[in-house]
Amino acid sequence: MQSILENFLVNFVDFIWGTPLLMLILGGGAYFTLYSRFLPFKHLFHGVNVLRGKYDNKNDPGLISHFQALSSALASTVGMGNISGVAVALHLGGAGAIFWMWISALFGMATKFFTCTLSIMYREKDNEGKLQGGPMYVILKGMGPKFLPLSILFSFAGLFGCLSLFQINQLTQVFTDELENSNSFLIPLSAKISYHLSNLVNFGFNDLFSIKIIIGIISAFIVGIITFGGIKRIGFFSSRLVPIMVLIYFIFGLFIIVKNLNFVPLILYTIVTEALSADAMTGGITGSVIIIGIKRAAFSNEAGIGTEVLAHGAAKTNEPVREGMVAMLGPLIDTIIVCTITALIILLSGVDLSEANGITLTRNAFIEESGFLGQYFLLFFVFIFSLTTMIGYSYYGTKCSVFLFGRSSKNIYRYIYIFSIVIGSIASLDMIINFLDSMFAIMAIPTMISSIYLSPRVIEETKRYFKLYN
Repeated sequence: MQSILENFLVNFVDFIWGTPLLMLILGGGAYFTLYSRFLPFKHLFHGVNVLRGKYDNKNDPGLISHFQALSSALASTVGMGNISGVAVALHLGGAGAIFWMWISALFGMATKFFTCTLSIMYREKDNEGKLQGGPMYVILKGMGPKFLPLSILFSFAGLFGCLSLFQINQLTQVFTDELENSNSFLIPLSAKISYHLSNLVNFGFNDLFSIKIIIGIISAFIVGIITFGGIKRIGFFSSRLVPIMVLIYFIFGLFIIVKNLNFVPLILYTIVTEALSADAMTGGITGSVIIIGIKRAAFSNEAGIGTEVLAHGAAKTNEPVREGMVAMLGPLIDTIIVCTITALIILLSGVDLSEANGITLTRNAFIEESGFLGQYFLLFFVFIFSLTTMIGYSYYGTKCSVFLFGRSSKNIYRYIYIFSIVIGSIASLDMIINFLDSMFAIMAIPTMISSIYLSPRVIEETKRYFKLYN
């Protein structure tokens, strides 16, 4: 049964991530960039000023500040997609996949500007009087009730696509990789856990399996405490932890890059040449490098997927363009900076890209470059990044559930979400990647269609805004 499901997911991913979706996401991003006359790059510093709180007004409608909205969005994007997802891209598509992640992110800045501006333009109050925004509301209010099937399609895919299966799977993987190292400081802890789980072992569970379950349960408990507090608690938590984590990761990665500075130009040359090679364009052995790069960029920064719109839709503002300006900074921070650091660390380390996948590949690179220090730093980063992503995704899935089934479903979905964390801790990585790629592709279809359809209204709103504030 499992093999049948795995084969189905592989075939479905190959089908749905074909040329039409590629053109919708990448072509749509190019369209937004050109149509806005390169707005994300011309007004980058204005977006930074909005993020800094220059235009904040505590009396504006909404639940969280611009900074908290971006932090909440980054909590779900700056995570395992940046550490493990980059490794998956390199394993499947080689260095060239990183180039297409960059291209997707640059176009993704304009995509996020449009999608998140729309999230404020077309948000509405729920039955508790709280403002809600997201692609489903954009479609209903902006395009009309006849497009309700698109809203339902997005929300249904969001229920499953926002489950944190990948994050918890890679978190448990990095811990079990560490436990297989006989010199690990975690070995005594492992022995204690194994001793207390002796009854489970007697029922046929091995030690590593038991430890994966325990990690899943602990993670689910932490995530549950925060997510049941709603978006305000998520925004408070994210705005304090995410910036610090990004800064620490940036400094640590920069140290490794500076240490190998002489090799960086060669690595960058390799990334570009492999991306533009004939094999990359036609597919090669492992499939199109372009598609691999775009899929991993979508998982990393979520531009065009629509999940990030759910967080930005809760921002406290009366000016939709301001939230669009803040949102467009996401792909720059997430993919251009953080993902590039991870890619350079892996490629500079010289580890064999074909020998390992996911977090194991990243771990091998950190050990190669920084020894035991890098090994334990990675454990720390993976734990925090995966935790923040799981917290951010819980909010997204909950909003999809509320749209489909009403407010009464909110806590039911949260319990299902928390239980899925435990399931994800022991599931197959390949199955998880294919499943989530499928859901992300489905979410992208209504998000991009609605954003392109409503793009003239974003331009009108943008012109009005910059007449006042330019």
